[in-house]
Amino acid sequence: MSETHAELEPSHRAFASFRVLTGETDNTERDQLFRNMAQLFTYVSDRCDDDQVAQYDEVLCQLAGLVEVEARSHVAKLLAPLERAPGTVVLKLANDVIEVARPLLEFSALLSDDDLIDIISNQTEDHRVAIAGRAEVNERVGDAIVDHGDTPSIQRLVRNENAGLDTETVQKLVKRAAKDAEIASDLRGRTDIDWKSLRGEIDEVAGKVLQSIGETERRFDPVAAGKVNTVVFNRIRNRAGFNAQEWKVAYNQVRGLADRKQLDDRALARFARFGYGHHAAAAIAVILKVPPEVVVKWLAGQDYVAITVALRAAGIAPDLFEAIFATLPWRDLPSDADKTMIQTRFEALDRDDSRHIFELWRAHSFRKRAMSEDRQSA
Repeated sequence: MSETHAELEPSHRAFASFRVLTGETDNTERDQLFRNMAQLFTYVSDRCDDDQVAQYDEVLCQLAGLVEVEARSHVAKLLAPLERAPGTVVLKLANDVIEVARPLLEFSALLSDDDLIDIISNQTEDHRVAIAGRAEVNERVGDAIVDHGDTPSIQRLVRNENAGLDTETVQKLVKRAAKDAEIASDLRGRTDIDWKSLRGEIDEVAGKVLQSIGETERRFDPVAAGKVNTVVFNRIRNRAGFNAQEWKVAYNQVRGLADRKQLDDRALARFARFGYGHHAAAAIAVILKVPPEVVVKWLAGQDYVAITVALRAAGIAPDLFEAIFATLPWRDLPSDADKTMIQTRFEALDRDDSRHIFELWRAHSFRKRAMSEDRQSA
């Protein structure tokens, strides 16, 4: 047994017997235990395996329903900066009153786009304002804020230079700007919007609004145009290629989904539908219990065979496999011929054979790792 397991297991065995979980104590003791357990987790989060995180998650969720706002707010602040935290309690606190939710909504990298969109749709304007100010707001999240938000959240979104605004979202904002001078002014300051190309896409009513924003009075700015072209180029380029920071965020978000028992075919389909390649790759690692560095190696080496066998062993349907394969952040984009060939091989591969191959590989891989560790410790 590892030193970490030896340290943590006694406390985990005691979790089930806490008197506070059955309401047999006062508010002060419950609040203090809630704070202390969250603080303890921040100390050991980098050493906890998934089972240990799940045990923290279960107890913290129960305690969250028994303590006052001040304690929940304190714990939310502790969990907000963590790269790995119990997924269910993070989502629970992010849906809490804004005094509790704010630090998680603004800073937690564990909340996925789907989590944020659900909060935008079902919580308050204050929740939307917090989300609009995140260090990175993806286009789907920004579009949800525009659909459901009032002026404060929309203004903060437009002023956030790291908020992605796709063409459809800009069209909606242009229409809102017709009735809101501040939004119009903020839109004018966005250098990443290609107004010239949008003019041909926005309908006649919105087109008239562009004039009120002052676009027709602005001279052509080659610097701004260069920024626009850079944004477009980066979006095209990022369809392929592995990004270490994006992988780190995606892997932890996917583990959070797994904590909540929500990592299933529906989640994989969403990753494929919205082009979340790093999330799809992370899901492969988590579902098959493969070390993340192994999946990264497959992607870097364009190892189509490994991915094909792994996903067939996992029982993925052919149509979902096709979508996931095309979404993954390969070093280079697979050609149409590659996709056709791999899809044919996937459909011809027997699932039981794939499981057998995969388990043989896993046993061999783990044996090699154990031998390597023994040599290093000798």
